[in-house]
Amino acid sequence: MLRSWLFVPGDSPAKMAKALTAGADALILDLEDAVAAANKTQAREQVRDFLAAHKEECTAQLWVRINPLSTSYANEDLAIIVGAGPDGILVPKTDSGEDVRELDRRLNLLETVNGVLLGHIKIMPIATETARSVFALNTYANVSRRLVGLTWGAEDLPAAVGASRSRWDDGSFTDLCRMARSFCLAGAAMADVPAVETVYPAFRDLEGLEAYAARGRQEGFVGMLAIHPTQVPVINKIFTPTADEMAWAQRIVDVFDANPGLGVINLDGHMIDAPHLKQAQRILGFVRR
Repeated sequence: MLRSWLFVPGDSPAKMAKALTAGADALILDLEDAVAAANKTQAREQVRDFLAAHKEECTAQLWVRINPLSTSYANEDLAIIVGAGPDGILVPKTDSGEDVRELDRRLNLLETVNGVLLGHIKIMPIATETARSVFALNTYANVSRRLVGLTWGAEDLPAAVGASRSRWDDGSFTDLCRMARSFCLAGAAMADVPAVETVYPAFRDLEGLEAYAARGRQEGFVGMLAIHPTQVPVINKIFTPTADEMAWAQRIVDVFDANPGLGVINLDGHMIDAPHLKQAQRILGFVRR
């Protein structure tokens, strides 16, 4: 599973090159918010060239955040970058799973035209950035084999409904953002894909980041978006199962394997049942790139 997803401006070759050493599991080369309209054409070409130069030896997955599918920019983004074979597309401002189906159709055509292995490019939507999207987080199940995760955003949604903020002064989310975050978790589980936590904007506050990431992991997120390279080591640490967690999970799996007819098992004074087994299997299924 991918723990850390680092955004990098697509119009800065220097920052993209530097990001290769950040230790992130995935780099998101950004063609949307990080790039002004006047620079988008140049940014597409720079991202394409970066993918072509680094995708073979790069240990991180290389993803691209395109512009929203509802814009003409999105078609231009895809026309330029698909031939370079990115690992995935982060698609912003999706309204529902139908947007993933639409992107899947566009990728099928472009992969075929560009000689890219059909289905190679994966998809992860930022699924909470429009008002409509909040009511459609149950629509991502079975939309495409390309779908490998679901993430959410706390910045565009308030703007979409006319709110002036996403967080209160103590750092807690507003009710709308809390609801969207929870629905993202449930929607990802319904689609049987990982849920990825949104960014922590205060990039110098590593202590706050650690606490926020730890809460996210406890609630069910398996990775997190990052906006600065200094956040990556903290995110990687929090979302990597510890040796003790791995050992405990293995004991749970082993005891159920040894007692296939039992639904509830006493393990060291703890009553362990099917939900514990599922969580243990999830921990043991963790793969560090």
